[in-house]
Amino acid sequence: MAQPAIRTQGLRVDLGAGPILHGIDLTVPGGEAVALLGANGSGKSTLVKALMGIVPIASGRAEIYGADVAASRRLVPWSRVGYVPQRVGSTAGVPATALEVVASGLLANRRLRPGRAARQRSLAALEQVGLLERARESVQVFSGGQQQRVLIARALVRRPDLLILDEPLAGIDKASKEALAGILATLRAQGTTLLVVLHELGELAGLIERAVVLRHGSVLHDGPPPPAAPGHDHPGHDHLHAHEDRPPGHTVPDLSSEW
Repeated sequence: MAQPAIRTQGLRVDLGAGPILHGIDLTVPGGEAVALLGANGSGKSTLVKALMGIVPIASGRAEIYGADVAASRRLVPWSRVGYVPQRVGSTAGVPATALEVVASGLLANRRLRPGRAARQRSLAALEQVGLLERARESVQVFSGGQQQRVLIARALVRRPDLLILDEPLAGIDKASKEALAGILATLRAQGTTLLVVLHELGELAGLIERAVVLRHGSVLHDGPPPPAAPGHDHPGHDHLHAHEDRPPGHTVPDLSSEW
């Protein structure tokens, strides 16, 4: 059987005074498009950062293509992985062109500059996201949606088999969201595995085939994407609402209230 793109077993992450994630079991086979859903503070971004080796793992395992991220990070095939972090602050204060930002995605741990083909690959990645004609412009003059597309191009320049995106639709307008959805749909059709952190499916609803809902650092639901609660797709909805504990013995969770 093919090695899954992602696998976690009993994953626990402690940050500060207590656990952020505990007992996370997750397997993402190659070629799937999976959404990580949940309210703010549920652990979605922490899970992604643990997979990328950005935050330490307290116990359990997190594997990328069979390589243990914590025990043998140097053996993880990072060249097969593209990562798009949250956009906020990602380009602020960086006087770089779109081409330079994308080319930085080819930098390796022991390499001070991209390889000889970096320019051609970077231009091709910018063309994938529809920004080829703006390659030499500073990202500081780009809109939020255009900056997000540059970050996606920076991940795509590696030609990854697995693409992990943390809140790619946050803070951008509807046209940009639709453009990003089109880019991801093309990648999905090409066989790229997608793991996407979202508050709600929105423009990606037709792309996502499986949803993993987190609540207080645990998996609440893993299966077909549940519907969002009424009003969650309204532009003014900010997701900063409290979530009451469910009554004892409640076995059918109201998933729509979790994001």
